[in-house]
Amino acid sequence: MQSFCYFLSLSLLFLLSWLQHSNADVEHHDTMHPQLDGCDFFQGSWVVDDSYPLYDSSTCPFIKQGFDCQKNGRPDKLYLKYRWQPNACTLPRFDGEDFLRRFKGKKIMFVGDSLSGNQWESLTCMVHAAIPRAQFSKIFEGELSTISWPDYGISITLCQNEFLVDLVNETNVGRVLKIDSIEGGKLWEGQDTLIFNTWHWWLHDGSLQPWEYIEIGGKLIKDMDRLAAFKRGLTTWSKWVELNVNPAQTNVFYQGVSPFHKFGGEWNEKSATCQGQTEPVKGSTYPTALPAAVGVVKEVLSKMIKPVTLLDITLLSQLRKDGHPSIYAGGDQSHDCSHWCLAGVPDTWNQLFYAFVVRP
Repeated sequence: MQSFCYFLSLSLLFLLSWLQHSNADVEHHDTMHPQLDGCDFFQGSWVVDDSYPLYDSSTCPFIKQGFDCQKNGRPDKLYLKYRWQPNACTLPRFDGEDFLRRFKGKKIMFVGDSLSGNQWESLTCMVHAAIPRAQFSKIFEGELSTISWPDYGISITLCQNEFLVDLVNETNVGRVLKIDSIEGGKLWEGQDTLIFNTWHWWLHDGSLQPWEYIEIGGKLIKDMDRLAAFKRGLTTWSKWVELNVNPAQTNVFYQGVSPFHKFGGEWNEKSATCQGQTEPVKGSTYPTALPAAVGVVKEVLSKMIKPVTLLDITLLSQLRKDGHPSIYAGGDQSHDCSHWCLAGVPDTWNQLFYAFVVRP
């Protein structure tokens, strides 16, 4: 009898362990490939919609010069009129008043490079359009830029951090990319929503490379395969999330990989760049494969226990070869095929974010 009870206890423990593992797998699937009512938001095409854009860039006080293409003299306006249309449903239109109700008393933080800045400015403009007469404050302190609306108790912050892992100046060594360290994560604590991004800066080399050494496994090296470095850094970030985020208090999103359009051969225009492009690639497919970084992002997220929702912006943004500032970035940036005009494509990234906020 004793041996039977022992066997039964072991069987129950095994069953409970299996169920927990299965539930974790389901959670991974839901956040890695999020859908609403069975609809995949990330497969679709761009359609003209005369009700767009979602805001007038000339009335938004938060857009920096490099993203304000109309102010910088871009003559065409059709790029402002495109709406992302998923194949099997319609993406919920951003409702600023509803957004403010849901996030009353909440803190939202974007963490990443200037593409995170693109999305941050977009969201602040979308909120401002809903409450154009409301008082707001702007605070810029070190890596943090915060816009808040005191009457609504909402703050939206950008934490400028190009790699998510630490980049530090060390005496007698120089700039070191510490690929296994995230001391900077202290700035991310206490937020209700975190939206992360990194990739473009991992590709910089030559005079644009921001480090002299990479520290990995306690050793200093001059350089390494950039995709491998990105994967190691993103894995370090994933460990930070696992150790420091309480999903009951903080929702975590990952922006995805924003593409650039410097080489027209990608969309079958050999000598072209983003300059002079006035409409998207037609249809739902892009002639060139997804960037290799997308596979790395999905692999790292798939191994996480804590839920992280991937906004998966890559394909829909690949189709928008017309959406970049190009020669209308102002200042010294004479040909920008990496960032995005505002109003523009990042507004759709924020509509995706909103869609997952409002889903049942």
